[in-house]
Amino acid sequence: MCYGGDMSLSRTDLADFAYFIAIAKHRSFRKAATEMGVSSSALSHAMTALEERRGVRLLNRTTRSVTLTAAGEELQAGIAGSLTTIGEAAERLDRYRDMPAGRIRINVLEDAVPLLIEPIMPVFVERYPEVEVDVSVSNRLIDVIDSGFDAGIRYGGTVPEDMIAQRLSRDIKWVAAAAPAYLERFGEPATPNDLANHRCVRIKLGNDQLYPWEFERDGEEFAVTVPGPLTADASHTVLGFGISGAGIIYGSEPMLRPHVAVGALQIVLAEWASMGSGFHAYYPSRRQLPTGLRLLIDLIRELQPLK
Repeated sequence: MCYGGDMSLSRTDLADFAYFIAIAKHRSFRKAATEMGVSSSALSHAMTALEERRGVRLLNRTTRSVTLTAAGEELQAGIAGSLTTIGEAAERLDRYRDMPAGRIRINVLEDAVPLLIEPIMPVFVERYPEVEVDVSVSNRLIDVIDSGFDAGIRYGGTVPEDMIAQRLSRDIKWVAAAAPAYLERFGEPATPNDLANHRCVRIKLGNDQLYPWEFERDGEEFAVTVPGPLTADASHTVLGFGISGAGIIYGSEPMLRPHVAVGALQIVLAEWASMGSGFHAYYPSRRQLPTGLRLLIDLIRELQPLK
């Protein structure tokens, strides 16, 4: 590849080309820097140096956006596939290493952190000390590809249909619960319809919609839109409201179990508990599974932390 004159490629060019492709994909220095594991300023300096060495402007920069020049678009089209091929080849080499290495980035649902990730991490870092795991916790439904992640972990029912999904846990029971002090004051609901007369802590999903509480009994399934003065989008906040006695909460039984065991919460409507899909890892079908990610998935399945 040559842009005017005899300009051979250097190792610096190859590294900067990888940075350039990340910027071109995200149209953002910040997002590209997160994917590449460097600072935004380092990316900016690298792109300036690349443009100076090549004698052509590749990016149009403003305070609000980054766009490609005509030369930048041509460069992206010419090298994107080659860099992907190089990355996949390097990944395949890891199979021959005595000790796997590399960096993986995963976007994880909040509930999955204490139930899946935290219990297995001491074993993972002991077995694979040269694999770096970057965990981003979010309940929002994000595009893992555009955001630079290798994979996401979500409940099975929320995994995008165009992704490959691998089950990480059994199906999970969902229950309602409240603090004993709340139940002593307001009484215990006998049926899900009684929730209309209670203070409930509503759940906001990652798409900003309210989550209807799901119940089932004798083969019948139904959802209830509950009333309540409080709404939260994070499990630890919902738990805190429930334990404080602010209202009845709804969540996965494994998340509530430790608090029920010590008497901070009491399950209500137990005979109406419903089952939901367990945790799944998901990733794009067109991308080779990184070795570190495969090892992480295998370890979760081996240890089965969610009993």
